[in-house]
Amino acid sequence: MPKVEVSRGLFAPPEDCTMSRLPTVFISHGAPTFALEPGIAGPTLTALGRRLPRPEAVLVVSPHWMTQAPAVGTTTRPRTIHDFGGFDPALYEMTYPVAGHPALARRAAALLTAAGWQSREDDQRGLDHGAWVPLMHLYPAADVPVFQVSLPGRLDGAQAFAFGQALAPLSDEGVLVIGSGSLTHNLYEIQPGNSAAATYATEFVHWVRDAVTRHDWGALQRTMESAPHARRAHPTTEHLLPLMVAAGASGSPTAVDVIDGGITYGVLSMESYVFGEAGHA
Repeated sequence: MPKVEVSRGLFAPPEDCTMSRLPTVFISHGAPTFALEPGIAGPTLTALGRRLPRPEAVLVVSPHWMTQAPAVGTTTRPRTIHDFGGFDPALYEMTYPVAGHPALARRAAALLTAAGWQSREDDQRGLDHGAWVPLMHLYPAADVPVFQVSLPGRLDGAQAFAFGQALAPLSDEGVLVIGSGSLTHNLYEIQPGNSAAATYATEFVHWVRDAVTRHDWGALQRTMESAPHARRAHPTTEHLLPLMVAAGASGSPTAVDVIDGGITYGVLSMESYVFGEAGHA
């Protein structure tokens, strides 16, 4: 049986970490306001960053950078992109001054091309809020280099999983692969100030959690066809696909940690997953 850890508390760093392969992570990044309102998810991500083995770089796949064919950000100093409107002015003053990692970014591009995903380099691309907002919690010191790989358009669950599989070798090369999305993402039903989770969102989350913790990748890839309330939880699929990418990139993890971040605005699940051993309290 896979090991499952469901936690709302802070994680302690491992006493002794001898792993060579890094885990992969799916993060629900919620709304841009997550940068200002960490809730219960923010502290758990910060603690997770402390207990993870130190990566050489972080690779983020986010639905806020989608292209027809995959692109890889190779800039040495990615700018902070404020790709949203109508929020607290303080959000537009926030920056995440992190370095890029062009060499590892090019390695990612080479792996994708070798797997049949014709990729291109982009030396101008910065970090969208699907990357820098959760990273402000995971690595608040901005001291781990970051680069993004775009999410190809028109993928289904199986194709997104295969895309992650193409990136899997990077976990043996010091790269922390993160799929950043949202476990539920129905913006039409957001209820500001509502702390009560909608029943449909909770039922959808429980179904996905069950598939993930059983390592049932086939079921996970068919989430939109099989999960309860799938079309209501995801009127469009781009925020779900990074979960498939992270799972695909994980190889055959010996453990899955569930990080319960609660549900914000009544409908946005902040649940995240760590695929593979990441140290334990």
